Amino acid sequence: MKKVKVNQDLCIGCGACQAIADDVFEIDDTGLAKAKQNSVDEELEEDVMDAAEGCPTSAIVVTDSE
Repeated sequence: MKKVKVNQDLCIGCGACQAIADDVFEIDDTGLAKAKQNSVDEELEEDVMDAAEGCPTSAIVVTDSE
């Protein structure tokens, strides 16, 4: 299982992450992306990694869950 977080200081709200992994990311009231949950199930890990790679500002941080 992976943990996912969006660095709001780097996020520009482009929506790329939400387009790739809508089950994991959403755009909040401030217009920036946020993770819907802190932990991601295995079946969504590939989408999360694709979203992290597709983020133009590298705002998505994915780590192994402890």
